[in-house]
Amino acid sequence: MQTLTNRAKPVDRRPMTVLEKLYLPAIAKGMGITLKHFFKKKVTIQYPEEKRPFSPVFRGLHILNRDEEGRERCTACGLCAVACPAEAITMEAAERMEGEENLYREEKYAAKYEINMLRCIFCGLCEEACPKDAIYLSETFAPANFKREGFIYGKNDLLIPDPKKEPEQYQKALGSRVKKS
Repeated sequence: MQTLTNRAKPVDRRPMTVLEKLYLPAIAKGMGITLKHFFKKKVTIQYPEEKRPFSPVFRGLHILNRDEEGRERCTACGLCAVACPAEAITMEAAERMEGEENLYREEKYAAKYEINMLRCIFCGLCEEACPKDAIYLSETFAPANFKREGFIYGKNDLLIPDPKKEPEQYQKALGSRVKKS
C-alpha cells in the first residue's frame, strides 16, 4: 500500500546484539543529551523579581469597564452571556432609579453580573459581542483558590476602579491593549 506522506520507515526486525541488550549505547546517548542541556542557558523565570512577558493576544481576567465619568458601561443586554460557549456568564437586569444617573450610563444596568471562572475558556467571545465595550479580558492571571466559590466573580470583583476617585488604579486596570478614550 502506498503511503500518503512518504515518511514511513521500514521496521528493523533483526535480533538484538549483546551490546544492544546491555543498553549501554542508549544510556550513553541519553546522558549526552542531558549534559548538553545541562550547560545551556536556563529558561526559568525567577517569578517575584522577574515578570514573564506575555503575548499580545493573552486573555486574562475579565474586567467590567466604566466610562470617563465613572458610570458603568454595561447595559445588561445579555449578549455576552449568549455569546459565551461555556455558559459561564449570568446576569440580571434592573431599571435605573431617579438619582442614579451618575452610577449607570443607560436606563438598564446589570444588578447581578457573575462569571464562573471554572467554566470560562477565555475565548474572548464575550468581549467581541459587547456593543458598549463594557467587558474586556485584561492582562491579569486568575488567582489560585481552594474553594469553588472563590472562582465565581461577582460584579464587585469585576468592576474597574472609578476614574474620578482612583485615577492611578483606573489606568493600571485598563492595561496596555485598551483604548483610553
